[in-house]
Amino acid sequence: MTELVTGGSGYLGTRLVADLLLEGTPVRTTVRSLDSEAGLRAAVRRAGADDDGLEVVVASLTEPSGWAAAVAGVAGVHHVASPMIQTQDPDEVVVPAREGTLHVLRAAVASGVPRVVLTSSFAAVGYTPKPVRDYDETDWTDPATPGLPAYPRSKAVAERAAWDLVEHDGGDTELVVINPTWIAGPTLTGTARSSLGFFAAMLDGLMPAVPRQRFGIADVRDVAALHIAAMRTPEAAGKRYLALADGPTFTFLQVAQVLRERLGLLAELVPTREVPGEEPGEEPAPLVIRNERAKRELGFRPRPAEVTIVETAESLRDLGLLKG
Repeated sequence: MTELVTGGSGYLGTRLVADLLLEGTPVRTTVRSLDSEAGLRAAVRRAGADDDGLEVVVASLTEPSGWAAAVAGVAGVHHVASPMIQTQDPDEVVVPAREGTLHVLRAAVASGVPRVVLTSSFAAVGYTPKPVRDYDETDWTDPATPGLPAYPRSKAVAERAAWDLVEHDGGDTELVVINPTWIAGPTLTGTARSSLGFFAAMLDGLMPAVPRQRFGIADVRDVAALHIAAMRTPEAAGKRYLALADGPTFTFLQVAQVLRERLGLLAELVPTREVPGEEPGEEPAPLVIRNERAKRELGFRPRPAEVTIVETAESLRDLGLLKG
């Protein structure tokens, strides 16, 4: 039966749509405007999928209208879309993130959709300080954390709202949440959006120094695979799953070093230093993010982060998205 993917024209959305079609699952996907349909279909075909099984409909996270029709008759909903908002007002980020998630979930519940798999973020897990930065799915970012930026606050608020709705008014609809770290990996789209813009800026020599920060890396292909596994595994209902590569977390400078070591001339403009602000040579605090639950319960087998880093850059080159 058909499954719905919200935000099908995005970086993760195109990959998920393509993978579902490749396994033989008909897909309905939402876009904000049909102007993006041609690019979406081209992206799906780039992955080797047949887009004959793809239906494209219009629905906006900022409006409740359109979602009842979008979810009608589907066997499951993959809620990947996020509202695109450029503002300095935190409330103008948090409120649309929460309400957009609730628009989709309310429609799914009203239509009797058996399961919704929601893309949240590590931002909803690990942005409240701990004495030891060691995180798993039991951790939550507290929206009231002093100085918390709008993005992680919005992710925490939106995910909490989703769990609350399903607990109190969810009927028979089940919820599973995927919490990826920083998503990278080869793109199917024709634009350098999201983390791809960061890679492009490094490779094009537009970034003289990188931020001093440590984080986990999740391959977009692995996040899409985890979404599908979460939809197919009965025992996943009511659980959160962290998505990231095995091994240690990375700093941006370490990402740059991998690019330089593995890609030669393609990476000759990649920065070799971090922005000032701390003691020279001081490493960002250690960070451990655990993905054992996803591996144990969903058969998650993520790619090594180094592979993701290199293949992201090669994808940008192959699609002509670099200036060099």
